Amino acid sequence: MLQDVCFFNKDILVIKPPKKSPLLLRMTVLIFSTVIGVFICTVCLKQINSHSRTKFLEIHVVDKPSQSKTKLTDASYLHYPRPVSFSRNECTRNPVKFFAVLSNQRSGSGWFETLLNSHINVSSNGEIFSVKDRRENISSIFHALDKVYNLDWLSSASKNECSAAVGLKWMLNQGVMEHHEEVVDYFNRRSVSVIFLLRRNLLRRMVSMLANSYDRYAKLLNGTHKSHVHSSEEADALSKYKPSINSASLLTQLNDMEMRSAKALEYFNSTRHMILYYEDLMRNRTKLNDVQDFLGLPLMELTSRQVKIHRGPLSDHVRNWDDVSKTLRGTAYESFLEADY
Repeated sequence: MLQDVCFFNKDILVIKPPKKSPLLLRMTVLIFSTVIGVFICTVCLKQINSHSRTKFLEIHVVDKPSQSKTKLTDASYLHYPRPVSFSRNECTRNPVKFFAVLSNQRSGSGWFETLLNSHINVSSNGEIFSVKDRRENISSIFHALDKVYNLDWLSSASKNECSAAVGLKWMLNQGVMEHHEEVVDYFNRRSVSVIFLLRRNLLRRMVSMLANSYDRYAKLLNGTHKSHVHSSEEADALSKYKPSINSASLLTQLNDMEMRSAKALEYFNSTRHMILYYEDLMRNRTKLNDVQDFLGLPLMELTSRQVKIHRGPLSDHVRNWDDVSKTLRGTAYESFLEADY
């Protein structure tokens, strides 16, 4: 009987194939999964980088709400400058808030600044870094900023001893992006509040830029170039020029515009800041109350004499509108073709 059992067991061992090592199987599956995973990730990353950047920016920049509306309760935001060019007299003990408007050309920043300066207590000193020497290096930038915030930058907008808020308008292509780390440190150290003034409809901004560039040389208003106008007649004269837009590079240009704004928001995220859109100001002037509250100012009705140049639908202001419309249909920028205010 024992021999039979042994023979039976031997038969089993011969007929049944030997079991493979579980460790070997697991290692094989793991290696195969890793290779497939790396391949899939590589393909997906390439697709994200080439096709999804615009959508990402649309969500996080174009539709990003105002933020960081911290009240000016911290004493560090209340400054008492001692200018060397004049005496503040009885206003010496009145605190002054520091601010900077960061924006792009043809985004309504000139109009917005005239609104700010219509406040009896605000001194916004304009686009001081349009002069290249002032942004030559970080030392020259700090020197200019120090003069502004010490109330020693004298301009037509200066309220001198009566200022309760003082600042400037700074375009993103005028050195602030190249020296953003140093500027952010300066703003945080000196408690400077930042107002981002952006434009949602970048196609309208592009039309305004092309028209303004053309008038710089054509000088349509009696031989005088004007970036901003104060009458409907002047606005009508400038809007008669209809630029052609290069549809082949249009998507790339719009994406570049968004990237610049996205980087600025990222760089200055640690500052006390608010985000304001030109379209919102056009539709709802009560947004100006938010700005005054952000700067800790007594509320006033803010006014401007500036007149909008390109009014009505964009199709009235672009020569090759059909090409532009065809290029943007079905893209993340399709909404730019419609009226937005």
